[in-house]
Amino acid sequence: MLTQTHEGRTRTRTRRRTRHHAVKQSSKKTMRNYEEDGRGGGGGITCGAATVELDLQALPEGCIANVISLTTPPDACRLSSVSRSFRSAAESDAVWSRFLPPEIPTILSHSGPHAPNCRSKSKEFYLALCDNPVLIDEGKMSFSLDKWSGKKCYMVSARDLVIVWADTPNYWKWISLPESSKNRFEEVAELVGVCWLEIRGKIDTRLLSPSTVYKAYLVFKSTAAAYGFEHQPAEVSVGLVGGAEPTKQTVFLDADRGRTQSYQIVPRRVGIFHRSRILGLQVSQPREINDNQYPKDRADGWLEIELGEFFCEGGDGELEMTCLETRGGQWKGGLIVQGIEVRPKRKS
Repeated sequence: MLTQTHEGRTRTRTRRRTRHHAVKQSSKKTMRNYEEDGRGGGGGITCGAATVELDLQALPEGCIANVISLTTPPDACRLSSVSRSFRSAAESDAVWSRFLPPEIPTILSHSGPHAPNCRSKSKEFYLALCDNPVLIDEGKMSFSLDKWSGKKCYMVSARDLVIVWADTPNYWKWISLPESSKNRFEEVAELVGVCWLEIRGKIDTRLLSPSTVYKAYLVFKSTAAAYGFEHQPAEVSVGLVGGAEPTKQTVFLDADRGRTQSYQIVPRRVGIFHRSRILGLQVSQPREINDNQYPKDRADGWLEIELGEFFCEGGDGELEMTCLETRGGQWKGGLIVQGIEVRPKRKS
């Protein structure tokens, strides 16, 4: 009797394993058929031992839009090419309004008359904020969106930076550039000549998108007469005011990437009366080239050098960004500083 009961249980377990294996193989076959047939928007969903076929294109447009809004702007653009129903959902205001930071109305209330119209379609409005930075805070700062994530970007103008000797015409001068220069602000700072270069900028962390890694960049140009940056590195850093000691690194502001290894002749002012004389500065040892230490070209025609990165948790705080060259004592000039930009770090 016990033997028969044991044999019965064994047969029952065997039948269950066989049915489970058959269902599993059937599910794989169904998914493989969808892939081979190229039926976009369809597929099998397995729940336990059951497989349910679901055609996503048969869902109401509102449901599709809600799903797409949980992705990213690049994903929404890619999904719009799947089918007509997906395109209609991916282009809808319901999707693109979700990509916009909720603080947009408050931010734009401090902007000028040329800000994008909030009443336009959400996608057009989103792209306008990505491609056309808006001046805020009485023109001392610009605001835009990162096209890949929809997170907030800012540039602090040169006028809102702390630049040592900036109000002394012998060392710095304030100039306006033509529209063709794609400068965002009314004025930029042009370095005439200093032996002590110190640029500092600050921004309230409450303005930034929370839970985001940001990078800061000095945005500048070099004039044809730029000198003194070929071999002397600058020290840059990014960190919270009153927080842990920020990580410092060295960079070169030479627009030609500082690759010259020759006997360089540069004008240098010496003495209390700043008399000019020509001194030869020789670099005896070639240095190892690190591309991250040199300026990169921007799409707007300016240059940028990375100052560092910072993880914004959210909440109160003040982020300070610095660029210093105060140790070498060499005279340097010919930089045009537009400002310091803070934008989300892009995933590689």
